[in-house]
Amino acid sequence: MSGADRKASDTARPGPMPRVLVVVGTRPEAIKMAPVVEALRDRGDVEARVALTGQHTDLVDQVLDAFRLDPAYDLAIMRPGQSLYDVARGCLDGLRDVVRDFKPDVLLVQGDTATVFFGALVAFFERMRVGHVEAGLRSGDKWAPFPEEIFRRLTDQLTDYYFAPTRPAAENLRREGVDPGRVYVTGNTVVDALLAARDLERPVEHPVLRDVLAGGRRLVLLTAHRRESFGAPLRELFGAVRTLADRHEDVEVLYPVHPNPNVVGPAREILGGHARVHLIEPLGYFDLVRALSAAALVLTDSGGIQEEAPTFGVPVLVLREVTERPEGVEAGVVRLVGTDRDRVLTEAEGALDGSGGWPEGGVASNPYGDGRAGERIADIVCADLLGVPRRTKDWEGPR
Repeated sequence: MSGADRKASDTARPGPMPRVLVVVGTRPEAIKMAPVVEALRDRGDVEARVALTGQHTDLVDQVLDAFRLDPAYDLAIMRPGQSLYDVARGCLDGLRDVVRDFKPDVLLVQGDTATVFFGALVAFFERMRVGHVEAGLRSGDKWAPFPEEIFRRLTDQLTDYYFAPTRPAAENLRREGVDPGRVYVTGNTVVDALLAARDLERPVEHPVLRDVLAGGRRLVLLTAHRRESFGAPLRELFGAVRTLADRHEDVEVLYPVHPNPNVVGPAREILGGHARVHLIEPLGYFDLVRALSAAALVLTDSGGIQEEAPTFGVPVLVLREVTERPEGVEAGVVRLVGTDRDRVLTEAEGALDGSGGWPEGGVASNPYGDGRAGERIADIVCADLLGVPRRTKDWEGPR
């Protein structure tokens, strides 16, 4: 039988137990997919395997172990100085072989990395269904964040199951013409993972973080690594952070520095040598959760931290001009400030001294989820593959 005219959504591998392949490449993907994998395996009515592309390596292993992801396939594509072209080739060739070996009915990806898009593209080439966890996020600017905005848009063009984390994300998809019957509001799985990590109560591993937490000063957590900020924007930002530390003796800044030379160089030049600014290697996930829970203020250009920090009610200044995660802005726990030195400094001082109009005690609940997103996603996939009714309902969430 020729497959030329068969749609991906109509294909299914015959056999008693459907198969689901979960593809991850970076630490955020592993964190956010862990609740989905756990829920799929707990059901016992599908065979779920994990494929790790290895787009990141040292940042992923701790998460794989802690959440017991146990990849069945590890492509180990990471190379020193790799480009997007290198990642593309590694994902396409490696995942093609994985898919042909396992023959899954559905391939699940999460987010907006190169692994996500090229994983979805392999599934399309092999004429199988794609489930996109965290579908529908949009900044509206194809260059910001680069290349993630385009990766997420293109992935949604290849998707069959759209797992939108919030109602606004679902509305984005509907405005783009996606069939509403294929869009599911699930909440974001990062909240599931964050709550699980908090409950594990693992000891702090990094000695600098231990010292900062024991020192009694207020913690300002900084994460900055976006490509669009390389050069003058990062230098502006680092200048603001140094001035903030100079002016506030009760503050310690912790900056897990991304290893990219475009970040490391100016960070050392501008922030290095300050007694209360600590430039350290990237934190393990559980140390990062501990830092977020203890922080008085977070300065970040990370998408994931915008979603995680609201669980702890900590003010977040987003070091970007646009965000694909507007729910935090609307809930009042996130503000877009860009990288302008004066603007960052003014907003940071307002958050620290109480003059910035931030809600006392933080927000009442996380606008990104309720901790059951992984369960919902697994239920939707299994119900469709097995032809049984769903056990869960879509997340209500903020509108």
